[in-house]
Amino acid sequence: MARRIETGSSRTAAWTCTCRAASSLERDSHYHSDDHVALALLPTLLKPVVRITPLVRLFMRFSGPPGIYEYVIARTKYIDAVFAQALSDGFEQILLLGAGFDTRALRFEAEAVNSTIFELDVPVTQQAKLGQYRRRGLTVPDNVVFVAIDFDRDSLPEKLDEAGFHKGQRTLFVLEGVLMYLQPESAHETLQTIRDLAGPSSRVVFDYVHAAVLRQDLTAYGAEDIVETVAGADERWHFGIEEDEIEKFLAAHGLRLLDHKGTAALEAAYFTDEQGRRVGRINGTHSLVTAERV
Repeated sequence: MARRIETGSSRTAAWTCTCRAASSLERDSHYHSDDHVALALLPTLLKPVVRITPLVRLFMRFSGPPGIYEYVIARTKYIDAVFAQALSDGFEQILLLGAGFDTRALRFEAEAVNSTIFELDVPVTQQAKLGQYRRRGLTVPDNVVFVAIDFDRDSLPEKLDEAGFHKGQRTLFVLEGVLMYLQPESAHETLQTIRDLAGPSSRVVFDYVHAAVLRQDLTAYGAEDIVETVAGADERWHFGIEEDEIEKFLAAHGLRLLDHKGTAALEAAYFTDEQGRRVGRINGTHSLVTAERV
């Protein structure tokens, strides 16, 4: 039987794009992020909804798990900052693994003129994205390379070699909403491959699902709802990491921890006002990590 990723574009990628588009129109600085390109990719019928803030909050509350809108906003801002820093630091290459409807290649076009950006994803999702770009009249920069891949079946090094990736160069690897969907063996192999391909001082940024959630500990805010949602989309999670073992996990793959933000830290960074009051609650099933090649 064909897997859903082989027959239809990712529903979670589409949902993430919707969150980013809505967030780009938010006036509240805590909820606002800069993905203006995502708005152009939305279906025409959704655009009036996301342009009205009260409707956005209502739509997000009833169409997605609790706190996931806030989580996507925090994750977008966090990875945007890591992405921008890598470009500022002169990284030669950036790899977006499981790129989905990521628009950073367009949003950071001016800053990325001296870098090559590789976007990797399953063929059907990648083609859906490129089709939207064509229909919306969005031009893909010349330094962006699209690579179709099935992470559970294809060889990542072979695919990258064919695409012109240069092993040993300083590279930023972005795995946004990726690891949790891989089988454990594939997740470990992907990180080990990153270690083998990365040049000195290369970085990797990723989010991960807490292993406790996969053990059916659904006490975290919004956990039960999000587990049901991803299962209903036939895009189940298979891989998680213990929160208190992240440094050990990274070390096993030749990586050194630079930053680790769980739910509380993300809320403090992105959804806390000047008086120290929490203004938004984040779904408690994920954490974000930035690491460096040892």
